[in-house]
Amino acid sequence: MLNFLRFIFLTSLVVWMGMLIFFTFFVAPSIFKVLPRELAGDLVGDIFPKYWMIGYIAGILTLASLIGMSIIEKAFPAIRIAILALMTAITFYSGLVLFERARAVMVEVKASSDPVKKEELRKNFKKIHIESAVLNMAVMISGLAVVLFVSRNLRL
Repeated sequence: MLNFLRFIFLTSLVVWMGMLIFFTFFVAPSIFKVLPRELAGDLVGDIFPKYWMIGYIAGILTLASLIGMSIIEKAFPAIRIAILALMTAITFYSGLVLFERARAVMVEVKASSDPVKKEELRKNFKKIHIESAVLNMAVMISGLAVVLFVSRNLRL
């Protein structure tokens, strides 16, 4: 059972981190480079629910498997568990709250014919986007820290 939990833990963690890194640094920039801005935004908006779903599942599996390993090994890596719990919570917040706010603002932008209101809405979208990007980077850096702990077999 311990080996199965280790497999789930490692697989979930590397899938999660790989997705974050690949999408953030390669996919999204390429989409916005190649496509017109509005079309690129629509495409990324279509990808995001799947992106968040992978994060939700990976976060839950990573955290649950680490807790399961902790019970079996009778060792409690409190820092790793806390980091993974925070990463998972941020992922749910980003996907369920921030993404929905951003989507609602973009719907308003597209529906508005008033240039002043459009500009105001775009500023609001930019604030949401910045918050989302900061949280995404926090999850990524935290996840890489967990990978470092695991690779060095540190009991944190």
